[in-house]
Amino acid sequence: MPETIFEVDPDSPPDEQPSPIVNRWHPDVPPVDTITPGEKVRIECLDWTGGQVNNDDSANDIRDIELDPNHHLSGPFAVEGAEPGDMLVVDILDLGAFPDREWGFNAIFDQENGGGFLTEHFPEARKSIWELDGVMASTRHIEDVSFPGCAHPGILGTAPSHELLEEWNERERALIERGTDHETAVNHETDEEEPPLALPPEPNDVLLGDMDEDQVEEAAKEAARTIPPRENAGNCDIKNLSRGSRVYLPVFVEGANFITGDLHFSQGDGEITFCGAIEFPGWIDLRVNVIKNGMEKMGTDYAMFKPGYMDPDFSNYIVFEGYSVDEDGTQHYKNANIGMRRACLDAIDYMTNFGYSREQGYMLLSTAPVESRIAGIVDLPNTCVTVSVPEEIFDFDVNPDLLADGDMSADRGDVAKTS
Repeated sequence: MPETIFEVDPDSPPDEQPSPIVNRWHPDVPPVDTITPGEKVRIECLDWTGGQVNNDDSANDIRDIELDPNHHLSGPFAVEGAEPGDMLVVDILDLGAFPDREWGFNAIFDQENGGGFLTEHFPEARKSIWELDGVMASTRHIEDVSFPGCAHPGILGTAPSHELLEEWNERERALIERGTDHETAVNHETDEEEPPLALPPEPNDVLLGDMDEDQVEEAAKEAARTIPPRENAGNCDIKNLSRGSRVYLPVFVEGANFITGDLHFSQGDGEITFCGAIEFPGWIDLRVNVIKNGMEKMGTDYAMFKPGYMDPDFSNYIVFEGYSVDEDGTQHYKNANIGMRRACLDAIDYMTNFGYSREQGYMLLSTAPVESRIAGIVDLPNTCVTVSVPEEIFDFDVNPDLLADGDMSADRGDVAKTS
Protein backbone atom coordinates (compact mmCIF):
# COMPACT_ATOMS: atom_id res chain seq x y z
CA MET A 1 0.00 0.00 0.00
CA PRO A 2 1.33 3.51 -0.76
CA GLU A 3 2.51 5.65 2.14
CA THR A 4 -0.25 7.86 3.55
CA ILE A 5 1.07 11.42 3.50
CA PHE A 6 -2.15 13.18 4.58
CA GLU A 7 -4.55 11.84 7.21
CA VAL A 8 -8.06 12.97 8.13
CA ASP A 9 -10.64 11.95 10.72
CA PRO A 10 -14.16 12.19 9.22
CA ASP A 11 -15.66 12.14 12.72
CA SER A 12 -13.79 15.29 13.85
CA PRO A 13 -14.40 18.93 12.84
CA PRO A 14 -12.09 20.53 10.25
CA ASP A 15 -10.12 22.53 12.83
CA GLU A 16 -9.27 19.35 14.78
CA GLN A 17 -7.87 17.29 11.91
CA PRO A 18 -4.54 15.44 12.17
CA SER A 19 -3.49 17.26 8.99
CA PRO A 20 -4.30 20.94 8.28
CA ILE A 21 -7.17 21.61 5.85
CA VAL A 22 -7.23 24.25 3.10
CA ASN A 23 -10.23 25.86 1.41
CA ARG A 24 -8.65 28.60 -0.72
CA TRP A 25 -6.06 28.95 -3.50
CA HIS A 26 -3.05 31.01 -2.44
CA PRO A 27 0.64 30.72 -3.44
CA ASP A 28 2.01 31.27 0.08
CA VAL A 29 0.34 28.33 1.85
CA PRO A 30 3.24 26.16 3.05
CA PRO A 31 3.27 22.55 1.78
CA VAL A 32 2.45 19.86 4.33
CA ASP A 33 4.69 17.27 2.66
CA THR A 34 6.89 16.71 -0.39
CA ILE A 35 6.20 14.14 -3.11
CA THR A 36 9.14 12.62 -5.00
CA PRO A 37 8.47 12.23 -8.76
CA GLY A 38 7.49 8.65 -9.55
CA GLU A 39 6.47 7.94 -5.95
CA LYS A 40 3.05 6.43 -5.13
CA VAL A 41 1.25 8.23 -2.31
CA ARG A 42 -2.09 7.96 -0.52
CA ILE A 43 -3.97 11.13 0.43
CA GLU A 44 -7.00 11.03 2.72
CA CYS A 45 -9.82 13.55 2.20
CA LEU A 46 -12.83 14.86 4.08
CA ASP A 47 -16.07 15.23 2.18
CA TRP A 48 -16.36 18.72 0.72
CA THR A 49 -18.60 19.97 3.57
CA GLY A 50 -16.15 18.92 6.27
CA GLY A 51 -18.55 16.42 7.83
CA GLN A 52 -21.67 18.58 8.08
CA VAL A 53 -24.02 15.95 6.61
CA ASN A 54 -25.48 13.03 8.61
CA ASN A 55 -26.57 9.56 7.58
CA ASP A 56 -30.22 9.99 8.52
CA ASP A 57 -33.64 10.70 7.00
CA SER A 58 -33.82 14.45 7.64
CA ALA A 59 -32.65 17.25 5.33
CA ASN A 60 -32.31 19.73 8.19
CA ASP A 61 -28.52 19.46 7.97
CA ILE A 62 -28.68 20.46 4.30
CA ARG A 63 -31.02 23.37 5.04
CA ASP A 64 -28.71 24.64 7.79
CA ILE A 65 -25.34 23.87 6.19
CA GLU A 66 -22.55 26.44 6.54
CA LEU A 67 -21.29 27.20 3.03
CA ASP A 68 -18.54 29.73 3.77
CA PRO A 69 -15.92 27.14 4.86
CA ASN A 70 -16.27 24.88 1.81
CA HIS A 71 -14.41 23.15 0.17
CA HIS A 72 -12.36 21.16 2.74
CA LEU A 73 -9.28 20.00 0.82
CA SER A 74 -6.04 18.10 1.39
CA GLY A 75 -2.63 19.68 0.83
CA PRO A 76 -0.81 21.51 -0.52
CA PHE A 77 1.97 19.09 -1.46
CA ALA A 78 5.29 20.22 -2.88
CA VAL A 79 6.57 18.12 -5.77
CA GLU A 80 10.33 17.74 -5.73
CA GLY A 81 11.97 19.62 -8.60
CA ALA A 82 8.77 21.25 -9.93
CA GLU A 83 9.28 24.84 -11.10
CA PRO A 84 7.10 27.45 -12.81
CA GLY A 85 6.67 26.50 -16.46
CA ASP A 86 6.74 22.75 -15.77
CA MET A 87 3.76 20.39 -16.05
CA LEU A 88 2.74 17.95 -13.35
CA VAL A 89 1.60 14.54 -14.56
CA VAL A 90 -0.81 13.09 -11.99
CA ASP A 91 -1.91 9.47 -12.41
CA ILE A 92 -5.04 8.50 -10.48
CA LEU A 93 -4.28 4.94 -9.36
CA ASP A 94 -7.14 4.15 -7.02
CA LEU A 95 -9.64 5.75 -4.64
CA GLY A 96 -12.36 4.65 -2.28
CA ALA A 97 -14.33 5.09 0.92
CA PHE A 98 -13.06 4.44 4.42
CA PRO A 99 -14.05 0.88 5.49
CA ASP A 100 -16.28 2.13 8.32
CA ARG A 101 -17.81 4.98 6.23
CA GLU A 102 -19.21 3.25 3.16
CA TRP A 103 -21.94 5.77 2.45
CA GLY A 104 -22.28 9.08 0.66
CA PHE A 105 -24.87 11.77 0.13
CA ASN A 106 -26.49 13.98 -2.47
CA ALA A 107 -28.56 17.06 -1.76
CA ILE A 108 -30.68 19.87 -3.12
CA PHE A 109 -29.72 23.10 -1.40
CA ASP A 110 -32.35 25.47 -0.12
CA GLN A 111 -32.86 28.46 -2.41
CA GLU A 112 -31.98 30.74 0.51
CA ASN A 113 -28.67 28.90 0.98
CA GLY A 114 -27.01 28.40 -2.37
CA GLY A 115 -29.77 26.78 -4.38
CA GLY A 116 -28.80 24.77 -7.45
CA PHE A 117 -29.07 24.60 -11.23
CA LEU A 118 -32.88 24.31 -11.09
CA THR A 119 -33.45 26.19 -7.83
CA GLU A 120 -36.57 28.01 -9.12
CA HIS A 121 -38.23 24.60 -9.55
CA PHE A 122 -36.71 23.00 -6.42
CA PRO A 123 -36.43 25.74 -3.76
CA GLU A 124 -36.39 23.55 -0.63
CA ALA A 125 -33.60 21.46 0.90
CA ARG A 126 -33.70 17.72 0.22
CA LYS A 127 -31.25 14.85 0.75
CA SER A 128 -30.55 11.28 -0.30
CA ILE A 129 -28.13 8.89 1.43
CA TRP A 130 -26.35 6.36 -0.79
CA GLU A 131 -24.96 2.99 0.26
CA LEU A 132 -21.58 2.25 -1.38
CA ASP A 133 -21.24 -1.50 -1.95
CA GLY A 134 -18.02 -2.19 -3.83
CA VAL A 135 -18.50 -0.37 -7.14
CA MET A 136 -22.30 -0.21 -6.76
CA ALA A 137 -24.43 2.63 -5.38
CA SER A 138 -28.04 2.43 -4.19
CA THR A 139 -30.23 4.46 -1.86
CA ARG A 140 -33.21 3.95 0.40
CA HIS A 141 -34.43 7.36 -0.75
CA ILE A 142 -34.83 6.47 -4.45
CA GLU A 143 -36.08 2.91 -4.77
CA ASP A 144 -35.52 0.50 -7.66
CA VAL A 145 -32.31 2.16 -8.79
CA SER A 146 -28.68 1.00 -8.62
CA PHE A 147 -25.62 1.64 -10.74
CA PRO A 148 -21.82 1.30 -10.77
CA GLY A 149 -20.05 4.45 -9.68
CA CYS A 150 -17.18 6.05 -11.57
CA ALA A 151 -15.41 7.41 -8.47
CA HIS A 152 -13.24 10.49 -8.99
CA PRO A 153 -11.80 13.56 -7.24
CA GLY A 154 -13.85 16.68 -7.92
CA ILE A 155 -10.80 18.87 -7.29
CA LEU A 156 -7.20 18.56 -8.46
CA GLY A 157 -5.05 21.61 -8.92
CA THR A 158 -1.85 23.54 -8.40
CA ALA A 159 -1.39 26.84 -6.59
CA PRO A 160 -1.54 30.03 -8.67
CA SER A 161 1.33 32.48 -8.69
CA HIS A 162 0.71 35.91 -7.17
CA GLU A 163 0.38 37.29 -10.71
CA LEU A 164 -2.16 34.66 -11.76
CA LEU A 165 -4.12 35.08 -8.53
CA GLU A 166 -4.34 38.82 -9.17
CA GLU A 167 -5.54 38.11 -12.72
CA TRP A 168 -8.27 35.79 -11.42
CA ASN A 169 -9.50 38.35 -8.93
CA GLU A 170 -9.45 41.23 -11.42
CA ARG A 171 -11.35 39.44 -14.17
CA GLU A 172 -13.96 37.99 -11.79
CA ARG A 173 -14.55 41.36 -10.13
CA ALA A 174 -14.95 42.89 -13.59
CA LEU A 175 -17.61 40.30 -14.42
CA ILE A 176 -19.54 41.11 -11.25
CA GLU A 177 -19.45 44.83 -12.07
CA ARG A 178 -20.52 44.58 -15.71
CA GLY A 179 -22.92 41.63 -15.51
CA THR A 180 -23.54 39.41 -18.51
CA ASP A 181 -24.67 40.51 -21.93
CA HIS A 182 -28.30 39.99 -20.92
CA GLU A 183 -28.15 40.58 -17.17
CA THR A 184 -26.55 43.16 -14.93
CA ALA A 185 -25.49 43.06 -11.33
CA VAL A 186 -28.57 45.11 -10.45
CA ASN A 187 -32.11 44.28 -11.56
CA HIS A 188 -33.15 47.67 -12.94
CA GLU A 189 -36.84 46.77 -12.89
CA THR A 190 -36.88 46.24 -9.13
CA ASP A 191 -33.62 47.97 -8.09
CA GLU A 192 -32.80 44.77 -6.19
CA GLU A 193 -29.27 43.43 -6.24
CA GLU A 194 -28.98 40.14 -8.13
CA PRO A 195 -26.83 37.27 -6.80
CA PRO A 196 -23.16 37.81 -7.73
CA LEU A 197 -21.94 36.28 -10.98
CA ALA A 198 -18.61 35.26 -9.39
CA LEU A 199 -17.11 34.69 -5.95
CA PRO A 200 -14.47 37.27 -5.05
CA PRO A 201 -12.15 36.68 -2.09
CA GLU A 202 -14.18 36.30 1.09
CA PRO A 203 -12.60 36.62 4.56
CA ASN A 204 -15.05 34.32 6.37
CA ASP A 205 -13.93 30.86 7.56
CA VAL A 206 -10.68 30.90 5.62
CA LEU A 207 -8.53 27.78 6.07
CA LEU A 208 -4.96 28.07 4.83
CA GLY A 209 -3.30 24.99 6.25
CA ASP A 210 -0.13 25.64 8.24
CA MET A 211 0.10 29.32 7.38
CA ASP A 212 0.92 31.50 10.39
CA GLU A 213 -2.14 33.12 11.93
CA ASP A 214 -0.79 36.62 11.44
CA GLN A 215 -0.39 35.89 7.69
CA VAL A 216 -3.85 34.36 7.23
CA GLU A 217 -5.74 37.62 7.75
CA GLU A 218 -3.75 39.38 5.02
CA ALA A 219 -3.77 36.40 2.64
CA ALA A 220 -7.55 35.99 3.05
CA LYS A 221 -8.07 39.33 1.30
CA GLU A 222 -6.78 37.88 -1.98
CA ALA A 223 -7.05 34.08 -1.62
CA ALA A 224 -9.34 32.67 -4.32
CA ARG A 225 -12.39 30.51 -3.64
CA THR A 226 -11.98 26.92 -4.79
CA ILE A 227 -15.50 26.71 -6.22
CA PRO A 228 -14.95 27.50 -9.94
CA PRO A 229 -12.53 25.65 -12.26
CA ARG A 230 -9.72 27.78 -13.68
CA GLU A 231 -6.39 27.40 -15.54
CA ASN A 232 -5.01 25.27 -12.69
CA ALA A 233 -7.88 22.76 -13.17
CA GLY A 234 -9.28 23.08 -9.64
CA ASN A 235 -12.96 22.19 -9.24
CA CYS A 236 -13.36 20.55 -12.63
CA ASP A 237 -15.91 17.89 -11.52
CA ILE A 238 -15.21 15.70 -14.55
CA LYS A 239 -17.02 12.44 -13.85
CA ASN A 240 -14.70 10.34 -16.06
CA LEU A 241 -11.46 11.19 -14.20
CA SER A 242 -11.51 7.91 -12.30
CA ARG A 243 -8.97 5.11 -11.82
CA GLY A 244 -6.47 5.01 -14.64
CA SER A 245 -6.89 8.66 -15.58
CA ARG A 246 -3.97 11.02 -16.14
CA VAL A 247 -4.09 14.74 -15.39
CA TYR A 248 -1.65 17.35 -16.70
CA LEU A 249 -1.43 20.39 -14.42
CA PRO A 250 0.57 23.56 -15.14
CA VAL A 251 3.05 24.63 -12.47
CA PHE A 252 2.93 28.30 -11.43
CA VAL A 253 4.96 28.29 -8.18
CA GLU A 254 8.08 26.57 -6.87
CA GLY A 255 7.13 23.02 -5.88
CA ALA A 256 3.70 23.28 -7.62
CA ASN A 257 1.78 23.08 -4.29
CA PHE A 258 -0.68 20.42 -5.44
CA ILE A 259 -4.10 20.14 -3.72
CA THR A 260 -6.89 17.57 -4.08
CA GLY A 261 -10.20 16.52 -2.49
CA ASP A 262 -13.99 16.73 -2.94
CA LEU A 263 -14.30 13.00 -3.67
CA HIS A 264 -17.30 11.80 -5.68
CA PHE A 265 -18.47 8.17 -5.86
CA SER A 266 -20.63 8.87 -8.91
CA GLN A 267 -21.91 11.90 -10.79
CA GLY A 268 -23.95 12.86 -13.82
CA ASP A 269 -22.51 15.37 -16.27
CA GLY A 270 -23.17 18.85 -14.91
CA GLU A 271 -23.46 17.93 -11.19
CA ILE A 272 -26.71 19.86 -11.36
CA THR A 273 -28.03 19.79 -7.78
CA PHE A 274 -24.92 21.80 -6.66
CA CYS A 275 -24.31 19.33 -3.83
CA GLY A 276 -24.40 17.39 -6.97
CA ALA A 277 -22.56 14.08 -6.86
CA ILE A 278 -22.56 11.21 -4.38
CA GLU A 279 -20.20 12.98 -1.98
CA PHE A 280 -18.05 10.98 0.44
CA PRO A 281 -14.86 11.13 2.54
CA GLY A 282 -12.15 8.68 1.62
CA TRP A 283 -8.69 8.17 0.17
CA ILE A 284 -7.01 8.56 -3.20
CA ASP A 285 -3.79 6.95 -4.43
CA LEU A 286 -1.70 8.98 -6.88
CA ARG A 287 1.59 8.94 -8.71
CA VAL A 288 3.07 12.33 -9.63
CA ASN A 289 5.75 13.11 -12.21
CA VAL A 290 7.13 16.32 -13.69
CA ILE A 291 7.64 17.35 -17.32
CA LYS A 292 10.38 19.96 -17.21
CA ASN A 293 9.50 23.07 -19.22
CA GLY A 294 6.25 21.26 -19.97
CA MET A 295 4.15 24.32 -20.73
CA GLU A 296 6.41 25.30 -23.63
CA LYS A 297 6.89 21.72 -24.83
CA MET A 298 3.15 21.00 -24.80
CA GLY A 299 2.17 24.45 -26.01
CA THR A 300 -0.26 25.09 -23.19
CA ASP A 301 -0.58 26.98 -19.91
CA TYR A 302 -3.77 25.25 -18.75
CA ALA A 303 -4.77 21.79 -17.54
CA MET A 304 -5.42 18.79 -19.78
CA PHE A 305 -6.84 15.34 -19.05
CA LYS A 306 -6.74 11.75 -20.30
CA PRO A 307 -9.68 9.85 -18.77
CA GLY A 308 -9.13 6.21 -17.86
CA TYR A 309 -11.14 3.16 -18.85
CA MET A 310 -13.48 2.77 -15.89
CA ASP A 311 -16.73 4.09 -17.37
CA PRO A 312 -19.84 1.95 -16.70
CA ASP A 313 -20.67 -0.14 -19.76
CA PHE A 314 -24.16 1.14 -20.55
CA SER A 315 -25.65 0.54 -23.98
CA ASN A 316 -29.24 1.81 -23.83
CA TYR A 317 -30.11 5.44 -23.16
CA ILE A 318 -33.21 7.61 -23.27
CA VAL A 319 -32.12 10.97 -24.70
CA PHE A 320 -33.83 14.27 -23.89
CA GLU A 321 -33.29 17.37 -26.04
CA GLY A 322 -33.12 20.92 -24.77
CA TYR A 323 -32.99 24.15 -26.76
CA SER A 324 -32.59 27.86 -26.13
CA VAL A 325 -36.20 28.63 -25.19
CA ASP A 326 -36.82 29.11 -21.47
CA GLU A 327 -39.72 27.76 -19.42
CA ASP A 328 -41.70 30.96 -20.02
CA GLY A 329 -41.43 30.54 -23.80
CA THR A 330 -38.87 33.32 -24.33
CA GLN A 331 -36.47 32.71 -27.20
CA HIS A 332 -32.76 33.16 -26.36
CA TYR A 333 -29.81 33.27 -28.73
CA LYS A 334 -27.87 29.99 -28.75
CA ASN A 335 -27.97 29.70 -24.95
CA ALA A 336 -26.63 26.25 -23.94
CA ASN A 337 -27.38 26.90 -20.26
CA ILE A 338 -31.08 27.22 -21.00
CA GLY A 339 -30.90 24.21 -23.31
CA MET A 340 -29.46 22.13 -20.48
CA ARG A 341 -32.21 23.29 -18.13
CA ARG A 342 -34.92 22.30 -20.59
CA ALA A 343 -33.44 18.86 -21.21
CA CYS A 344 -33.09 18.22 -17.47
CA LEU A 345 -36.65 19.33 -16.73
CA ASP A 346 -38.01 17.08 -19.48
CA ALA A 347 -36.03 14.12 -18.11
CA ILE A 348 -37.33 14.81 -14.59
CA ASP A 349 -40.92 14.99 -15.83
CA TYR A 350 -40.42 11.72 -17.70
CA MET A 351 -39.33 9.89 -14.55
CA THR A 352 -42.51 10.96 -12.73
CA ASN A 353 -44.40 8.62 -15.11
CA PHE A 354 -42.92 5.72 -13.15
CA GLY A 355 -43.77 7.02 -9.67
CA TYR A 356 -40.66 9.03 -8.85
CA SER A 357 -41.06 12.44 -7.28
CA ARG A 358 -39.53 15.34 -9.18
CA GLU A 359 -36.91 15.68 -6.42
CA GLN A 360 -35.91 12.04 -6.91
CA GLY A 361 -35.60 12.63 -10.65
CA TYR A 362 -33.47 15.73 -10.07
CA MET A 363 -31.11 13.81 -7.78
CA LEU A 364 -30.82 10.90 -10.22
CA LEU A 365 -29.67 13.24 -12.99
CA SER A 366 -26.98 14.54 -10.63
CA THR A 367 -25.74 11.21 -9.23
CA ALA A 368 -26.15 8.53 -11.89
CA PRO A 369 -23.61 8.48 -14.78
CA VAL A 370 -25.85 10.56 -17.04
CA GLU A 371 -24.25 11.81 -20.28
CA SER A 372 -24.77 15.44 -21.35
CA ARG A 373 -23.67 16.86 -24.68
CA ILE A 374 -23.82 20.00 -26.77
CA ALA A 375 -25.24 18.28 -29.81
CA GLY A 376 -25.51 21.32 -32.09
CA ILE A 377 -24.21 24.87 -31.61
CA VAL A 378 -24.11 26.26 -35.16
CA ASP A 379 -27.80 26.65 -36.04
CA LEU A 380 -29.67 29.88 -35.31
CA PRO A 381 -31.25 30.64 -32.90
CA ASN A 382 -31.02 27.48 -30.73
CA THR A 383 -28.21 25.46 -29.25
CA CYS A 384 -29.22 21.81 -28.92
CA VAL A 385 -28.24 20.16 -25.64
CA THR A 386 -28.89 16.49 -24.87
CA VAL A 387 -29.21 14.66 -21.55
CA SER A 388 -28.93 10.87 -21.90
CA VAL A 389 -30.24 8.69 -19.05
CA PRO A 390 -29.03 5.05 -19.04
CA GLU A 391 -31.98 2.66 -18.91
CA GLU A 392 -29.89 0.04 -17.09
CA ILE A 393 -29.74 2.03 -13.82
CA PHE A 394 -33.40 1.16 -13.18
CA ASP A 395 -34.50 -2.23 -11.83
CA PHE A 396 -37.50 -2.17 -14.20
CA ASP A 397 -38.16 -1.24 -17.82
CA VAL A 398 -38.45 2.50 -18.50
CA ASN A 399 -38.77 2.22 -22.28
CA PRO A 400 -41.04 5.00 -23.62
CA ASP A 401 -43.03 2.46 -25.65
CA LEU A 402 -44.40 0.97 -22.43
CA LEU A 403 -46.16 4.20 -21.49
CA ALA A 404 -48.46 3.78 -24.47
CA ASP A 405 -49.70 0.51 -22.95
CA GLY A 406 -50.90 1.98 -19.65
CA ASP A 407 -49.98 3.32 -16.21
CA MET A 408 -46.39 2.45 -15.17
CA SER A 409 -46.47 4.32 -11.86
CA ALA A 410 -45.49 2.67 -8.56
CA ASP A 411 -44.44 3.66 -5.05
CA ARG A 412 -40.71 4.49 -5.32
CA GLY A 413 -40.29 6.09 -1.85
CA ASP A 414 -39.02 9.67 -1.54
CA VAL A 415 -36.01 11.73 -0.58
CA ALA A 416 -35.32 13.08 2.89
CA LYS A 417 -37.11 16.36 3.69
CA THR A 418 -36.79 19.04 6.33
CA SER A 419 -38.85 19.14 9.49
